[in-house]
Order: sequence, then structure tokens, then C-alpha cells
Amino acid sequence: MIRIIGGTLLVALMVSACAQIRDITNALSQLSKLQFKLGTIENFRLAGVELGKVTDPKRLSISDGLSLTQAFARKSLPATFTLNVEARNPNTGQTGTRQSAVTLTGFDWRLLIDNVPTINGNIARQVEVPGTQQVSIVPLGVGVDLYEFFGSRGYEGLVNLAMSLGGANGSTATVKLDAQPTVSTPFGPMTYPKRLTIIDKEFRG
Repeated sequence: MIRIIGGTLLVALMVSACAQIRDITNALSQLSKLQFKLGTIENFRLAGVELGKVTDPKRLSISDGLSLTQAFARKSLPATFTLNVEARNPNTGQTGTRQSAVTLTGFDWRLLIDNVPTINGNIARQVEVPGTQQVSIVPLGVGVDLYEFFGSRGYEGLVNLAMSLGGANGSTATVKLDAQPTVSTPFGPMTYPKRLTIIDKEFRG
């Protein structure tokens, strides 16, 4: 009798486990991955000089120009800025998926400028992306010494590069992110199996 009860209990546990695995598999299959695109660059400073309102290097003030040339002479041109990444959630309930918010808990990234790998980092705090087609902003604080990676371009080349990124007419056209996001799910964190190349022209996921 004990063997029969034990066998029945074991079968019941196996059936329950299989059902749970099936539910998890179905839920994960309905959870589409977040999609990402590069947005804007804000608060760009080069060696402490704010470039966000400068349209041409020749329009730098005398003091700002002197600060940059002195920094270049020291073989250091540190740039600090915020790179805004746009995140979109396709789980809207309109494409065969359940409508659900997705929380981005990790975002392991490496910054490429002109296809040159530079620094890497992660997000400072998690970001919730609602399932409403609304774009959420993932701000990345960046600090990179342009001289370290592009010093061979000379002073003018470095300043022009900085202007193309963070000047008044700057853009993320020459920037890419190599990233591997991690999102929360009802069954624990899920890290994307492959790294993404994120650019400014289209959402990728």
C-alpha cells in the first residue's frame, strides 16, 4: 500500500513539474525582447569645456580654447556626457503577446566611436519599460578620454570628433553600443543570449 501511495505521489509531482515547466516555457515564448535604439547625447563636456551650444571649433572662447590645448598638451582630453538609449517594449497585447511591462535590470555595454571599441559599463539603476509602445529612456553616464583612443588624429581631429558627438550639431551617427541586456521576468532575471549592436537608425532587439 505504501509503495502504491508513494508511486502515485511521485507521478503527481512529475505531472505538476511538467505543467510548471510548460507554463514557464509558454510565458517566456510570449515575452518578446525589448528593442533598443540610440537617442541623443546630452551635457557633453570636453576637458571641462561645455560643447553643447558650440557650432564650430573656431567659435570657442579664448579661455575654452586654451583649456583644450593645455589638456591636449598633457595628452588627455576627457569627455563626459550622457548617452540616451531608447527602449521600446513590443509586449503590447497586439502582436500575439500578452501586454506586460518589462523591467531592464542590467545593461552590459561597450561604446564604439567610429567603430573603435572604447569603454564599457552598466546601468546605474533599473528601468521599467511599459507595454504601451511608449519609448523609455535608458541614460548611460559616459566618461572616456578621447586622447587615449584617438590621439593620433591630433588636436584638430580630436576637437572635430568631439564636436561631431556633442556639439550643437552633434549626433550619434558615428556611435554604436555593443550591449547585452538583462530583464526581469516572473521566473527570475533573463539575460539575452546574444549581444546586440545598437545604432541610431532603427530599433533592434
